[in-house]
Amino acid sequence: MANEATLLRAANAPRGPAALLSALRSPWWIAALAALAVGLAWNATGSTPAAFTHLWRWLPALLRGLWVNIEISVLAVALGTAVGLVIGALSLSPVHAVRVIMRCYVQMFRNAPILVLIYFTTYVFPFEVNIVQWTFPFPDWVKVVLGLALPTSANVAEIFRGAIQSIPSAQWEAAQSLAFKRGQIFRWVVLPQCVRRMLPPWMNLYASITMSTSLASLVGVHDVVDTAQIASNTVARTDFTILVYFTLLLLFFAYCYPIARATRALERQHETR
Repeated sequence: MANEATLLRAANAPRGPAALLSALRSPWWIAALAALAVGLAWNATGSTPAAFTHLWRWLPALLRGLWVNIEISVLAVALGTAVGLVIGALSLSPVHAVRVIMRCYVQMFRNAPILVLIYFTTYVFPFEVNIVQWTFPFPDWVKVVLGLALPTSANVAEIFRGAIQSIPSAQWEAAQSLAFKRGQIFRWVVLPQCVRRMLPPWMNLYASITMSTSLASLVGVHDVVDTAQIASNTVARTDFTILVYFTLLLLFFAYCYPIARATRALERQHETR
Protein backbone atom coordinates (compact mmCIF):
# COMPACT_ATOMS: atom_id res chain seq x y z
CA MET A 1 0.00 0.00 0.00
CA ALA A 2 2.82 2.38 0.84
CA ASN A 3 4.51 1.78 -2.52
CA GLU A 4 1.21 2.26 -4.32
CA ALA A 5 0.67 5.57 -2.53
CA THR A 6 4.17 6.70 -3.47
CA LEU A 7 3.62 5.78 -7.12
CA LEU A 8 0.26 7.56 -7.12
CA ARG A 9 1.79 10.77 -5.76
CA ALA A 10 4.57 10.55 -8.34
CA ALA A 11 2.05 10.06 -11.14
CA ASN A 12 -0.05 13.03 -10.01
CA ALA A 13 2.94 15.34 -9.50
CA PRO A 14 3.05 18.30 -11.92
CA ARG A 15 5.47 17.97 -14.82
CA GLY A 16 7.03 20.25 -17.42
CA PRO A 17 5.76 23.85 -17.48
CA ALA A 18 3.23 23.07 -14.74
CA ALA A 19 6.03 21.99 -12.40
CA LEU A 20 8.01 25.15 -13.21
CA LEU A 21 4.95 27.33 -12.57
CA SER A 22 4.30 25.54 -9.29
CA ALA A 23 7.91 26.11 -8.18
CA LEU A 24 7.76 29.81 -9.09
CA ARG A 25 4.71 30.19 -6.86
CA SER A 26 6.86 29.38 -3.86
CA PRO A 27 7.07 32.32 -1.43
CA TRP A 28 10.87 32.02 -1.43
CA TRP A 29 11.03 32.49 -5.19
CA ILE A 30 8.61 35.39 -4.99
CA ALA A 31 10.72 37.04 -2.28
CA ALA A 32 13.91 36.50 -4.31
CA LEU A 33 12.37 37.95 -7.46
CA ALA A 34 11.03 40.93 -5.50
CA ALA A 35 14.49 41.58 -4.01
CA LEU A 36 16.04 41.32 -7.47
CA ALA A 37 13.51 43.79 -8.89
CA VAL A 38 14.19 46.28 -6.09
CA GLY A 39 17.95 45.94 -6.61
CA LEU A 40 17.63 46.54 -10.35
CA ALA A 41 15.42 49.57 -9.73
CA TRP A 42 17.97 51.03 -7.29
CA ASN A 43 20.80 50.42 -9.73
CA ALA A 44 18.90 51.99 -12.62
CA THR A 45 17.93 55.11 -10.70
CA GLY A 46 21.18 55.46 -8.74
CA SER A 47 19.27 55.54 -5.45
CA THR A 48 20.86 52.53 -3.72
CA PRO A 49 20.92 53.14 0.06
CA ALA A 50 24.39 53.54 1.53
CA ALA A 51 23.94 50.53 3.83
CA PHE A 52 23.34 48.23 0.85
CA THR A 53 26.33 49.72 -0.98
CA HIS A 54 28.57 48.87 1.97
CA LEU A 55 26.99 45.41 2.24
CA TRP A 56 27.78 44.69 -1.41
CA ARG A 57 31.44 45.53 -0.76
CA TRP A 58 31.60 43.31 2.33
CA LEU A 59 29.59 40.41 0.89
CA PRO A 60 32.62 38.48 -0.52
CA ALA A 61 34.31 38.63 2.90
CA LEU A 62 31.11 37.42 4.57
CA LEU A 63 30.89 34.50 2.16
CA ARG A 64 34.52 33.58 2.86
CA GLY A 65 33.73 33.68 6.56
CA LEU A 66 30.71 31.45 6.05
CA TRP A 67 32.95 28.96 4.26
CA VAL A 68 35.08 28.79 7.42
CA ASN A 69 31.96 27.93 9.43
CA ILE A 70 31.03 25.23 6.92
CA GLU A 71 34.52 23.71 7.05
CA ILE A 72 34.40 23.62 10.85
CA SER A 73 30.95 22.00 10.85
CA VAL A 74 31.94 19.35 8.29
CA LEU A 75 35.11 18.40 10.18
CA ALA A 76 33.35 18.39 13.56
CA VAL A 77 30.49 16.22 12.33
CA ALA A 78 32.83 13.84 10.50
CA LEU A 79 35.01 13.37 13.59
CA GLY A 80 32.00 13.21 15.93
CA THR A 81 30.26 10.66 13.72
CA ALA A 82 33.28 8.36 13.63
CA VAL A 83 33.66 8.50 17.41
CA GLY A 84 29.92 8.33 18.01
CA LEU A 85 29.49 5.12 16.02
CA VAL A 86 32.12 3.44 18.17
CA ILE A 87 30.55 4.71 21.38
CA GLY A 88 27.08 3.70 20.21
CA ALA A 89 28.27 0.18 19.49
CA LEU A 90 30.04 -0.06 22.86
CA SER A 91 26.90 1.17 24.65
CA LEU A 92 25.29 -2.11 23.57
CA SER A 93 28.19 -4.18 24.87
CA PRO A 94 27.32 -7.25 26.97
CA VAL A 95 29.83 -5.99 29.57
CA HIS A 96 27.94 -3.93 32.13
CA ALA A 97 30.90 -1.70 33.07
CA VAL A 98 31.46 -0.72 29.42
CA ARG A 99 27.78 0.16 29.00
CA VAL A 100 27.85 2.35 32.12
CA ILE A 101 30.96 4.23 30.98
CA MET A 102 29.53 4.85 27.53
CA ARG A 103 26.20 6.01 28.94
CA CYS A 104 28.00 8.45 31.24
CA TYR A 105 29.94 9.83 28.27
CA VAL A 106 26.74 10.27 26.25
CA GLN A 107 24.82 11.93 29.06
CA MET A 108 27.70 14.24 29.93
CA PHE A 109 28.30 15.65 26.46
CA ARG A 110 24.68 15.62 25.29
CA ASN A 111 23.68 17.85 28.18
CA ALA A 112 26.71 20.17 28.28
CA PRO A 113 26.35 23.70 26.81
CA ILE A 114 28.20 23.91 23.50
CA LEU A 115 29.77 27.25 24.40
CA VAL A 116 31.23 25.71 27.57
CA LEU A 117 32.66 22.82 25.54
CA ILE A 118 34.24 25.25 23.08
CA TYR A 119 35.87 27.21 25.90
CA PHE A 120 36.91 23.91 27.50
CA THR A 121 38.72 22.64 24.41
CA THR A 122 40.18 26.09 23.74
CA TYR A 123 41.94 26.31 27.09
CA VAL A 124 42.54 22.65 27.95
CA PHE A 125 44.63 22.07 24.82
CA PRO A 126 47.95 23.89 24.36
CA PHE A 127 48.42 26.65 21.81
CA GLU A 128 51.32 24.73 20.30
CA VAL A 129 52.58 21.16 20.42
CA ASN A 130 56.27 20.32 20.88
CA ILE A 131 57.48 17.06 19.34
CA VAL A 132 61.20 16.47 19.85
CA GLN A 133 62.76 19.64 18.38
CA TRP A 134 59.76 20.64 16.24
CA THR A 135 56.97 22.94 17.33
CA PHE A 136 53.55 22.75 15.69
CA PRO A 137 50.80 25.33 16.23
CA PHE A 138 47.44 24.21 17.60
CA PRO A 139 45.09 26.74 15.96
CA ASP A 140 41.87 27.88 17.55
CA TRP A 141 39.70 26.53 14.75
CA VAL A 142 40.96 23.01 15.45
CA LYS A 143 39.99 23.42 19.11
CA VAL A 144 36.51 24.55 18.01
CA VAL A 145 36.25 21.43 15.83
CA LEU A 146 37.08 19.30 18.85
CA GLY A 147 34.63 21.22 21.04
CA LEU A 148 31.80 20.64 18.56
CA ALA A 149 32.83 17.04 17.93
CA LEU A 150 32.17 16.14 21.58
CA PRO A 151 28.39 16.78 21.57
CA THR A 152 28.21 15.44 18.02
CA SER A 153 29.72 12.11 19.08
CA ALA A 154 27.34 11.83 22.03
CA ASN A 155 24.29 12.53 19.88
CA VAL A 156 25.43 10.21 17.09
CA ALA A 157 26.00 7.45 19.65
CA GLU A 158 22.44 7.86 20.89
CA ILE A 159 21.06 7.95 17.34
CA PHE A 160 23.01 4.82 16.46
CA ARG A 161 21.93 2.98 19.60
CA GLY A 162 18.29 3.87 19.00
CA ALA A 163 18.49 2.77 15.34
CA ILE A 164 19.91 -0.62 16.30
CA GLN A 165 17.31 -1.18 19.00
CA SER A 166 14.54 -0.27 16.56
CA ILE A 167 15.36 -3.30 14.40
CA PRO A 168 12.84 -6.05 15.25
CA SER A 169 14.37 -8.95 17.14
CA ALA A 170 12.69 -11.31 14.68
CA GLN A 171 15.19 -10.26 12.04
CA TRP A 172 18.09 -11.26 14.29
CA GLU A 173 16.43 -14.59 15.00
CA ALA A 174 15.68 -15.23 11.33
CA ALA A 175 19.27 -14.48 10.33
CA GLN A 176 20.61 -16.71 13.12
CA SER A 177 18.39 -19.54 11.90
CA LEU A 178 20.11 -19.19 8.52
CA ALA A 179 23.50 -19.77 10.24
CA PHE A 180 24.64 -16.16 9.96
CA LYS A 181 27.25 -15.08 12.49
CA ARG A 182 26.63 -12.05 14.69
CA GLY A 183 29.05 -9.90 12.69
CA GLN A 184 27.41 -10.94 9.42
CA ILE A 185 23.95 -10.15 10.78
CA PHE A 186 25.08 -6.74 11.88
CA ARG A 187 26.89 -5.96 8.61
CA TRP A 188 24.37 -7.32 6.10
CA VAL A 189 21.01 -7.09 7.86
CA VAL A 190 21.07 -4.51 10.63
CA LEU A 191 23.53 -1.84 9.46
CA PRO A 192 21.83 -1.05 6.09
CA GLN A 193 18.55 -0.44 7.91
CA CYS A 194 20.30 1.62 10.58
CA VAL A 195 21.83 3.93 7.99
CA ARG A 196 18.42 4.65 6.51
CA ARG A 197 16.91 5.34 9.93
CA MET A 198 19.86 7.40 11.16
CA LEU A 199 20.12 9.72 8.17
CA PRO A 200 17.26 12.18 8.98
CA PRO A 201 18.28 12.82 12.62
CA TRP A 202 21.93 12.92 11.58
CA MET A 203 21.14 15.64 9.02
CA ASN A 204 19.24 17.60 11.67
CA LEU A 205 22.27 17.28 13.94
CA TYR A 206 24.56 18.58 11.19
CA ALA A 207 22.34 21.65 10.69
CA SER A 208 22.38 22.27 14.45
CA ILE A 209 26.17 22.00 14.63
CA THR A 210 26.51 24.33 11.64
CA MET A 211 24.50 26.99 13.45
CA SER A 212 26.59 26.43 16.58
CA THR A 213 29.76 27.32 14.65
CA SER A 214 28.70 30.95 15.06
CA LEU A 215 30.18 30.66 18.58
CA ALA A 216 33.67 30.17 17.10
CA SER A 217 34.24 33.91 16.88
CA LEU A 218 34.21 34.11 20.69
CA VAL A 219 37.53 32.24 20.85
CA GLY A 220 39.29 34.14 18.08
CA VAL A 221 38.29 32.23 14.93
CA HIS A 222 37.88 34.54 11.93
CA ASP A 223 34.50 33.23 10.77
CA VAL A 224 31.43 34.93 9.32
CA VAL A 225 30.35 36.39 12.67
CA ASP A 226 33.80 37.85 13.29
CA THR A 227 33.76 39.28 9.76
CA ALA A 228 30.38 40.87 10.42
CA GLN A 229 31.69 42.44 13.63
CA ILE A 230 34.71 43.87 11.79
CA ALA A 231 32.46 45.20 9.02
CA SER A 232 30.09 46.78 11.53
CA ASN A 233 32.94 48.49 13.41
CA THR A 234 34.58 49.64 10.18
CA VAL A 235 31.49 51.17 8.56
CA ALA A 236 30.10 52.45 11.89
CA ARG A 237 26.53 52.94 10.70
CA THR A 238 23.51 51.72 12.65
CA ASP A 239 21.54 50.85 9.52
CA PHE A 240 24.49 48.85 8.16
CA THR A 241 24.94 47.00 11.46
CA ILE A 242 21.29 45.94 11.37
CA LEU A 243 21.59 44.95 7.72
CA VAL A 244 24.80 42.95 8.10
CA TYR A 245 23.45 40.86 10.97
CA PHE A 246 20.21 40.31 9.08
CA THR A 247 22.40 39.10 6.22
CA LEU A 248 24.01 36.62 8.62
CA LEU A 249 20.56 35.23 9.39
CA LEU A 250 19.86 34.87 5.67
CA LEU A 251 23.19 33.16 4.99
CA PHE A 252 22.71 30.56 7.71
CA PHE A 253 19.09 30.10 6.65
CA ALA A 254 20.05 29.65 3.00
CA TYR A 255 22.52 26.93 3.99
CA CYS A 256 20.47 25.09 6.62
CA TYR A 257 16.96 25.34 5.15
CA PRO A 258 17.65 22.97 2.21
CA ILE A 259 19.05 20.48 4.73
CA ALA A 260 15.81 20.69 6.71
CA ARG A 261 13.74 20.18 3.56
CA ALA A 262 15.85 17.17 2.54
CA THR A 263 15.43 15.75 6.04
CA ARG A 264 11.65 16.06 5.84
CA ALA A 265 11.68 14.36 2.43
CA LEU A 266 13.72 11.46 3.80
CA GLU A 267 11.37 11.12 6.77
CA ARG A 268 8.34 10.99 4.49
CA GLN A 269 10.08 8.43 2.29
CA HIS A 270 10.86 6.32 5.35
CA GLU A 271 7.23 6.53 6.54
CA THR A 272 5.90 5.25 3.21
CA ARG A 273 8.11 2.15 3.28
